[in-house]
Amino acid sequence: MFSLVGNLIIIILTFVDTHLKTAMYYFLQNLSFLEISFTSACIPRYLYSIATGDRTITYNSCICQVFFIDLFGIVEFFLLATMSYDRYVAICKPLHYSSIMNPIVCKKLVSGCWIVTLLLMIPPLGYALTMEFCDSEIDHFICDSNPLLKISCLDTEFIEKMVLFCSSFILLVTLTFVVWSYGSIIRTILGFPSAQQKKKAFSTCSSHMIVVSITYGSCIFIYIKPSAKDEMATNKVITVFAVSTIPLLNPLIYTLRNKQVKKALNDFVKQLLFMGPQSYHQG
Repeated sequence: MFSLVGNLIIIILTFVDTHLKTAMYYFLQNLSFLEISFTSACIPRYLYSIATGDRTITYNSCICQVFFIDLFGIVEFFLLATMSYDRYVAICKPLHYSSIMNPIVCKKLVSGCWIVTLLLMIPPLGYALTMEFCDSEIDHFICDSNPLLKISCLDTEFIEKMVLFCSSFILLVTLTFVVWSYGSIIRTILGFPSAQQKKKAFSTCSSHMIVVSITYGSCIFIYIKPSAKDEMATNKVITVFAVSTIPLLNPLIYTLRNKQVKKALNDFVKQLLFMGPQSYHQG
């Protein structure tokens, strides 16, 4: 609930506050939407199982869960890479920022994240739909590719290599882009004449760098592994962190470390408590 509320607050603030209408906050708005969607794809069903003791799930529901978890998760990696490019333009080409990162370009970049993700998902998902299973119990609290491969009757070597290739490709491409962006950013910042300028520039990137480190680190442990037949205990622990803790941390990181978001939140709360919704509309 904290995760949903935190990300929903960020989405609302980026809609209602005129100071948060830049490309950076447009991407942050989309990131919060992805966090809400990613959490909603798996946590409600898990909470239902805890509350009722019913741990069964239909095949179609399981496949849908796999699809949406992978969809929202992969889109988030491309979006984080896109956000790093936004920070690169803001720091390295500040005079051209508004023209390069205009609303049309931002919408195209976000749309591209979704399109590329769907294209990468089609081959392994299509192959997975033809698989047969020898067991009806998966060693996980959500439906995911690795626990499903573990109970397959067929030889899973090919599909495992396909999943490994797609996961590695996504991580390496997006991480390479992130590293390149921040390498350029750091070189530019180190060239600033004053320490105050350097501190201000680093502060605008620090939140995104923290989120990138946490997200990439957890995903590497879950997916970049030689075989789905390996022990799932470690993966389950990391998955809990990835699907519940990270979506909670993101709004905290961006609000606690961002003066504009904190100011927008304070103004929004003051308007609601003391001036009413009609007065807020005038502002």
